[in-house]
Amino acid sequence: MKDTARRDFLRQIEKNVQHEWAEQRPWEVDAPEGDAAVEKFMVVFPYPYMNGCLHLGHSFTISKADFTIAFQRHLGKKALFPFAYHATGMPIKACADKLKREMEEFGNPPVFPLPKEESEPQVQEPAKKAQEDPLKFRSAKTKLASKSGGETYQWNIMKQLGLSDEDIPKFADADYWLKFFPPLAKDDITAMGCKIDHRRSFITTPVNPYYDSFVQWQYRKLNSLGFCKFGKRFVVWSPLDDQPCADHDRASGEGVCPQEYTIIKLAVKKPYPPVFEALKDKNVSLAAATLRPETMYGQTNCWVLPDGKYGAFEISDGEVIVCAERAAKNLAYQGHSLEYGKVKCLLEIKGRDLIGLPLIAPLATKYEVVYTLPMLTILMDKGTGVVTSVPSDSPADWRTLQDLKEKPELRNKFGVLDEWVLPFEAVPILEVEGYGSLCAQKVCEEMKIKSQNDPELEEAKNVCYKLGFNKGVMLAGAYTNESVNSARPKICDDLIRANQALKYAEPSDEVVSRSGDVCVVALSDQWYLPYGEGEWLEKAKLALENMKIYGDAKATRKAFEEALDWLHEWAISRTYGLGTRIPWDDQFLVESLSDSTIYMAYYTVAHLLQGGSIDGSGVKGLPIAPEQVNDSFWDFVFGLSGDIPEGLPVDF
Repeated sequence: MKDTARRDFLRQIEKNVQHEWAEQRPWEVDAPEGDAAVEKFMVVFPYPYMNGCLHLGHSFTISKADFTIAFQRHLGKKALFPFAYHATGMPIKACADKLKREMEEFGNPPVFPLPKEESEPQVQEPAKKAQEDPLKFRSAKTKLASKSGGETYQWNIMKQLGLSDEDIPKFADADYWLKFFPPLAKDDITAMGCKIDHRRSFITTPVNPYYDSFVQWQYRKLNSLGFCKFGKRFVVWSPLDDQPCADHDRASGEGVCPQEYTIIKLAVKKPYPPVFEALKDKNVSLAAATLRPETMYGQTNCWVLPDGKYGAFEISDGEVIVCAERAAKNLAYQGHSLEYGKVKCLLEIKGRDLIGLPLIAPLATKYEVVYTLPMLTILMDKGTGVVTSVPSDSPADWRTLQDLKEKPELRNKFGVLDEWVLPFEAVPILEVEGYGSLCAQKVCEEMKIKSQNDPELEEAKNVCYKLGFNKGVMLAGAYTNESVNSARPKICDDLIRANQALKYAEPSDEVVSRSGDVCVVALSDQWYLPYGEGEWLEKAKLALENMKIYGDAKATRKAFEEALDWLHEWAISRTYGLGTRIPWDDQFLVESLSDSTIYMAYYTVAHLLQGGSIDGSGVKGLPIAPEQVNDSFWDFVFGLSGDIPEGLPVDF
C-alpha cells in the first residue's frame, strides 16, 4: 500500500489552520472607520447557480479570485472577498416541477418503464460482471438508470447526486433547493481555504426579502428614468417551456442572440410548373433571407441547395412560402403561420426540383423574370435555405454565377438551361469608394478567387459588406445618392409595406434549453432595456474608455466593444421560474441575468440586514425588518437621498 504519511501530515496542517481561521475569522472585513486613507480592495466572483454542487470549473475560477485577494491583503489593503448564491431563473423550478410530474405519473419512489431498445439479457449483463469489474458495472448501471425510453428522468439525476429515495421528494419544492445546495457550496469553498467573508452571503429570489426589495428598487428606479420599455421584441424562445430562454436556462448556446434578417418574397411566376400543381390556388413565393435589403435592385437570380430539403408552408390564408422547415418554425413563433407556433406544410420539395423556377424579384431594376439556380455552399441551418443573388455586391453570388457561365458541364449536371444563366450580368446598384460600382467582382479579382468553393469567399464577403455599409452610395431606386447606411432601413420598410418582405429572426447559433429542445426566436411581449440608445450607450463607452483592464487588455477591451455593438435591447422579463416580480407588472418576473447587474453593491449591507443568514431569517445585525427596506431606504443607503427613512434607528 502506498505510504500517505506526508500527504496526511500536510492535510492535518491544513485542517488545523482552517480551524484557527474559523475561530479568529480574519476574512470578515468591515469598512474602515474614520481613516479614509486606508486603501480598500474587493474581488467579486460571479455567484454560482444553486441547481447542484460546485464543480471543478468553479474551483478553478474561485482560486484566481482567492489568490488575488490574498495578494492584495499582503499589500496592506482592507481586502474583501464576498460570495453569494444565485437561484433566479427557470432551471431549479423546471427540475422541481419535472420531479413532481414523475412522482405523480410513476409513483414515489417512481418505477420507470424500461428502455424499448433494451432486451432482458442486456439489462442483466452488467450484473453478471459486477464482481469481475465493479467500476464498469457502476457505470453501466448509471447509464441504464438515467435513461428510459430515450428520456432522462429527474429522479435518476438526483440519485446520481447521491441522494436517497427518502430525500429526493423534498426537491419537488423549488425552495428546498435553495436551502440544500448553498450550505454544500459553503463547505466546499471553506475546505478550499478561500478567504471569504461569509457574513455577506445571500440567496436571490423572494426567499430573501431584503435582496428582493433591492432588485425591485433597482427596476423601479430604471422605470422612473424611462429605461424600461414594453413591446413585442425578438427573443430566443424555448417552445417546450413556452417562454424566453435566457443564458442561465440553456444547456448550450450561451451568449447567442437573435440574428435579424429581411425575408424577400420572390413570387413564383404563373402558371406554376407541375411541381407546384397542388398549390395552383395559392400565392407562392420563395423566401430568401438577406441582411442587405438595399441590394435587391441588383437581383439576377435566386439560389437553392440542390440536395436541400424544402417545404411549402402556408403562412396566411392563401399565401405560401418555400423555405427550410427550421426557418418556418421560427416564422411560426413570429406571427407568420395560420396558428401561432405551428407550421402547416403543404408540400415537401427537394432543392433540385426548384431549379429553373421563374420568379418575379421585388425591386429588381433590369430583369423582369429571374430563375432559381443551384448553389452548393448554402447552409440549411442558416437563414431560410433560399438565397437571393446580387452578383454586383456579393462575392459568393458573383463567383457562383461565373462558375455556371464558364462551365457547361456544371449546368448540364443540374439541368440548368443556358437561357437561365447566360443573359444575366451583374447590375451596378451601389458606388463604393475605391471599388466602383461592381465591388464584388473587384474584390474577387484582387483576392484571386476562382471558385464558389474557395474558402476566401467568406473573407471577401466581410470586406464587401463592410465597404458597402460604411462607404456605399445608392445608384438605383427611390433613394439614389443616399448612403447605404441611411437607405437600408427605408428600403426594408418599403418592402414590408408592399407585402414583398417580412422581418425575420433566428438564433445566431444553435441554442438548446435545459429542457432539451432546440430554441427558436419568437416575437414576444417583453419588458426590455434599450441598452443601445444614444446617451446610455455613450456613457457605457466612456466608462469602458476609463476602465483599467488586466491580463490580455486588448482582447478584453475588444470583447467589451463588440458586446456594446450588439447589445441593443435586452429582455428583462419572463413568466416562469424563480425570481423577483416586475414591481409594476407582477405577471412578469425579472429574468435571471437582469437581477444580477448590480448585486455587488448589495454585499456592502447584506451582513447588516441579514445577520449572517443567507435569506434574512437569522438574528439581525440591525433592528430593520424587511418591510422597512423600501425605496427610501435604498436611496439613503446608496447616497441618492440624505434623509434617514422614517422608522429606522437614528444611528443607522
